[in-house]
Amino acid sequence: VQLQASGGGLVQAGGSLRLSCAASGRTSSRYVMGWFRQPPGKERAFVASISWSGAVTNYADSVKGRFTISRDNARNTVYLQMNSLEPEDTAVYHCAATKVIAAAATWQYDYWGQGTLVTVSS
Repeated sequence: VQLQASGGGLVQAGGSLRLSCAASGRTSSRYVMGWFRQPPGKERAFVASISWSGAVTNYADSVKGRFTISRDNARNTVYLQMNSLEPEDTAVYHCAATKVIAAAATWQYDYWGQGTLVTVSS
């Protein structure tokens, strides 16, 4: 499975961005999709995940109520809608795929896309 993330950019605090992650390859397999982020000089951290059907979602406490993960299986694409952005959200955002529902650890994910940079100015 190949993953391609896009949609990052520069936004002011309080603004919004929507990230996309397009999957190709073995997309017939029912993968759980996740988003992680890596701030400058810090470890990669879990942001959100969504099951194949979309019925099960999981969020890091720091983004609950502000970020929404969704997917369009017909387009093989997963989205991360980010609202009320804060400077602390500045990071490279990565999408990833796994078979483990509600997986939140990097080691649980089998496939990774390249990151897309989100910069939130104060």
